[in-house]
Amino acid sequence: MMDNNTEITPHPAFDGVDRLETPCVVVDAARLEANIAHIQAIATAGNVALHPHIKTHKSLAIAGMQRKAGATGVTASHPSEAAVFIRAGFSPVTLAYPLVRPEPVAALLTLARENGTKVRFIADSATGIEALETGAQQAGTAADVFIKVDVGLHRCGVDPAAEDSIALVRRLVSSHLTFTGLLSHAGHAYGAGSADAVRRVAADERHTLLSFREKLAKQGITVPLISIGSTPSLLANDGFDGIDEIRPGNYVFYDMTAVRLGIIDRSQIALAVSATIISKNRDFYIIDAGSKTLSSDLGAHSTGTGSGFGEAWSTTLDAPLTVVKLSEEHGMVSRAGTDLAIGERLLIYPNHACVVVNLAPSLTFLDRGTVSQSTINATRWAIASADDAGLSG
Repeated sequence: MMDNNTEITPHPAFDGVDRLETPCVVVDAARLEANIAHIQAIATAGNVALHPHIKTHKSLAIAGMQRKAGATGVTASHPSEAAVFIRAGFSPVTLAYPLVRPEPVAALLTLARENGTKVRFIADSATGIEALETGAQQAGTAADVFIKVDVGLHRCGVDPAAEDSIALVRRLVSSHLTFTGLLSHAGHAYGAGSADAVRRVAADERHTLLSFREKLAKQGITVPLISIGSTPSLLANDGFDGIDEIRPGNYVFYDMTAVRLGIIDRSQIALAVSATIISKNRDFYIIDAGSKTLSSDLGAHSTGTGSGFGEAWSTTLDAPLTVVKLSEEHGMVSRAGTDLAIGERLLIYPNHACVVVNLAPSLTFLDRGTVSQSTINATRWAIASADDAGLSG
């Protein structure tokens, strides 16, 4: 486990960033490759399948790197997002988001059949199961469905301690749908505060799912698969006994949330925002990256320290500065007794990489001094065709 107080200057890892127009979202290719290899090694050692969540990068290119490294499926958050990866031949694509209308279900199943791939769904209500049944009937095909289990985030998912949760699983098993297993996301790990606290969340998630599986077994219901998510609870895991799949997403890039949790070092952050100081006053440097670039997110699931909106690095300073305020197109960086020049570039590690990518029209890859820009935001690719295919909701 890394010491999250260690200060590591980002350069020369992001070599070539000073040649770019700002603001610009940049990816260090070497760090990206190392992050992908590291998590794949954890999955392989734990004998679990890796189905990374592509909402973090929205990139066919990066998903291809993950598949080449050993990932055996991908996970998506939105029908239009899933559609892009189905068309590109990724399989299975798990839509880890409960759908409650049959139209996008039918559209995705039809699209998967046309492209020779598989799509899997989740449900946590009778309404969701009914929508999946109707959508599968409209598509004239079967549908694989996980029951989403709430393991502590209290967002979506059934309560594993409630009797009506067993009834819902029984409802799924007796339907024309295929019961695929139990799926969870320990997103509350992002607010755990430390690596040890994250490990306790991971242990509780695993024990909760295994206990629910045993409860279902006593009812004569076999659980084919158990699938878990969350980058923090993967890095600070409690072992994978009884687990079949893992679905982390943020690990390809990481961000300051992971650093604050003590589960990575700054040298592993592969995504940053390049910005320019365009003005300054007694208290702040004003940069050309505001909430429309960095987002105003303090961390995943509204977690965060409240200490700022990113960590700003200069090649002329030994320690980072803090982005303390944001307007739409302006950021305010605390000067903290320094005197940088107007026109100087800053490299900002964001609180939450996933949101930054979602806002960006493109990512710029920096590969050992070589700069390449590519518009690889898959969700943006999907919008035009998604509306026509009934996938926009």
